[in-house]
Amino acid sequence: MNIKICILFLITALYSAASISAECVILLHGLARTSSSMEELDQKLSDEGFYVANVDYPSRKMNIENLAEVAIGIGLKQCKKMNASPINYVTHSLGGILVRQFYKIHEPENVKRVVMLGPPNNGSEVVDNLKNMPGFELLNGPAGVQLGTGENDIPRSLGAVNFELGVIAGTKSINLILSTYLPNPDDGKVSVESAKVKGMCGFVALPVTHPFLMKNDRVISEVINFLSSGEFKHDDSVNYCAGRETI
Repeated sequence: MNIKICILFLITALYSAASISAECVILLHGLARTSSSMEELDQKLSDEGFYVANVDYPSRKMNIENLAEVAIGIGLKQCKKMNASPINYVTHSLGGILVRQFYKIHEPENVKRVVMLGPPNNGSEVVDNLKNMPGFELLNGPAGVQLGTGENDIPRSLGAVNFELGVIAGTKSINLILSTYLPNPDDGKVSVESAKVKGMCGFVALPVTHPFLMKNDRVISEVINFLSSGEFKHDDSVNYCAGRETI
């Protein structure tokens, strides 16, 4: 009987240790999307051993300041519930701005790494040109109107990042009309230059369009590379950290 109890205790201890040791990845989708858009990333990251919190948040219902608190609050609560630590993030588009907004207010004490896909880190000229058109705010909500390139728009007000960040930008567009508003190269929503931000540790631009960045196999592979090692592996990537100064 004592041997059985010892074996049961050992199994329980090993199971508990495994659950505690799993890192958490919070997924944040983009504007006017849902968590279903991040399902492929969810599956691939789960296969790699991460605990994944794929957050669904009302991107068109609130401004960026409130969305950041709501969306990231949900993700952190899920990670805590599963005893998953430290915290990583993978974001698409607006999701990256929410992370920057949140950690402008809060200390990133338990944040390990962040990967942003097509983030409008310096805003988007598409918003500059279209935000005053009838129906724009109806379709994109208060947060969409805040994503311009002006000094008073949210992206430009956030400053340098204070966490370990890798950025993946897209260089392929399927929306030639929106691309006319953007400096080349761009992904149809965000230019490559706008995706960059002061303090980032890694950057790579890949021939993928904005709506499909989170579903592209090459992008997902680079996401896993950065979360695992702090560096992108693509031949055209630039890695600034890992013992070197950030930009």
